[in-house]
Amino acid sequence: MAIIITDECINCGACEPECPNNAIYEGGAEWKYSDGTSLKGMITTLNGDQIEADADFEPVDMDVYYIVHDKCTECVGFHDEPQCAAVCPVDCCVDDPDYRESEDELLAKKDFMHVD
Repeated sequence: MAIIITDECINCGACEPECPNNAIYEGGAEWKYSDGTSLKGMITTLNGDQIEADADFEPVDMDVYYIVHDKCTECVGFHDEPQCAAVCPVDCCVDDPDYRESEDELLAKKDFMHVD
C-alpha cells in the first residue's frame, strides 16, 4: 500500500527530504514523474499510460503536504520502513487503506523510476 498524509499535517516539511522517490510535495505544488527519478522524455507508466516525464500534474492536496501514490514505494528497496512516517512529529504519515500494493509491486515501481 502507499502512504498518505492526513489532515493533521502541521506542514513542517520534515518528510519531504526523506523520500527517496521524491513522492512528497508541499500542498498546492504540482508534481512530475521526473522529479527525483531517472525518468526522462516520453514514458509508459506501469498502468500503461504514455506521458511526458516532465509533465505537470495537479496537486493531490492544496493545504497540506501530500504523497503521490504513483511514486510512493513505502521506501521498499531503500529502507526498512517508510522514512516519512519515521520522521513525522505528529504521526500523520499512515498506510492508505484504499491503495494496497504487494512488495513485488512496490519493487517494480522502484525499478521503473530508478533505472541504474
